[in-house]
Amino acid sequence: MKLLRIGLCLLFAFSVLALGTVEVWSESILEIGAAALFLWWATVVYGNSGAKVYWGPLNAPLLGLIGIGLLQLIFHGTAYPFLTRTMLLKLAAYFLVLFLTAQAFRGRKDLYKLAWFVMAFCFAVSLLAIIQHFTSGSEIYWMSDLKIEGDPFGPYVNRNHFAGFVELTLPMGLALMAFHGVRRDLIPLATLLTIVPISALILSASRAGIIGFGLEVGILVLMARSRKAWQGGRTTAAAIVALAALAIVAWVGTGRAIERFSGSSVHGVTVNRRVSMFRGAAHIFLAHPIKGAGLGTLVDVFPAYENAYDGRLVDHAHDDYIEGLAETGLLGGLCGAVFLWRLYREGRKNFLAEQGHFSRGLHAAAIMAVCGLLLHSFVDFNLQIPANALFFLLQAYLVTSPPLPSDAAAPRERRRVANPAAAGVGVQNGSII
Repeated sequence: MKLLRIGLCLLFAFSVLALGTVEVWSESILEIGAAALFLWWATVVYGNSGAKVYWGPLNAPLLGLIGIGLLQLIFHGTAYPFLTRTMLLKLAAYFLVLFLTAQAFRGRKDLYKLAWFVMAFCFAVSLLAIIQHFTSGSEIYWMSDLKIEGDPFGPYVNRNHFAGFVELTLPMGLALMAFHGVRRDLIPLATLLTIVPISALILSASRAGIIGFGLEVGILVLMARSRKAWQGGRTTAAAIVALAALAIVAWVGTGRAIERFSGSSVHGVTVNRRVSMFRGAAHIFLAHPIKGAGLGTLVDVFPAYENAYDGRLVDHAHDDYIEGLAETGLLGGLCGAVFLWRLYREGRKNFLAEQGHFSRGLHAAAIMAVCGLLLHSFVDFNLQIPANALFFLLQAYLVTSPPLPSDAAAPRERRRVANPAAAGVGVQNGSII
């Protein structure tokens, strides 16, 4: 499964670096890549009679959403079949990535590498964003042909979506340090990988992103206090991270962020315009309460329900929840509610379970990440951006992944097994969902 793990990490990285995967060419590569990885995994499993297939608790509601889109197509219940087919291809790719992630990342060693990949990638993208901000203005990758209308930051066309990416990846370092999931000699490295993304988030001046990060920090404090982890040397480490982040923020400047908090618009969209988009999407939902207007069709349907036309095209409602209801109705809302309920139930159970420091820190980081983005989704459409949707599903999987045994017990368990092949089967049988 090593090649599968490498392939998934490359797919996650590509989705972000390819402008968040919001263009047709990058979406096609994402879908083809997910399908290719699935076929490779299926071939490996078919040739291995002892292989196990893991079925996660979040698979069913995601498949339910795909089923709603298929029914809309079959019974002509969508306003624009082409857009619904396009969205179904995206959702199928999301499902394959979520499913394959559960097959590839199960053991402590693999999850440890995944955690460091998330931390290092968050740092690299944040550093790129900071350098690009001070050297290229509105260009992405310093290329004039990639100048796009909007407010780009880093590889994202929209700075709020960059903030969403940081919300999904930054908690990994914070939580692992708070819950003793990082070795003492690696704390300086983890600190460095954490303070740069905090600075980039503030520099992006995304109000919702900064508020979402504040919620994540509050959740971390509550979880750490509940487990009595926020003490001793880790308190010192946390203070160092906070002070270093504040120093870098003061150095790079906070004027833009303060200006945006004191203003009434976010990347050109006023509060009144956001309210009018919410009302328009709500009218679409009320007109199609059961099945919705069709997956991915808001951009086509919205003009008929426009109540404050300003000459601009509305492709998303700047609220993932009302947009989902407008496109899939109460059936889609039910799938979303089941997804969130299972996410909450499994997250609470796994965090409170007996487990090692790294495992608890991993679960805490994932809980922080999904909570931050779910709050952000009330005022933006991060889940409509494929890159952020993939990282959200990655964190959602980590929330529901089985707890790992204590760090000290793991080596003794490995020494008791003489046959390495049998050890692999034992772990699989013990952690099947």
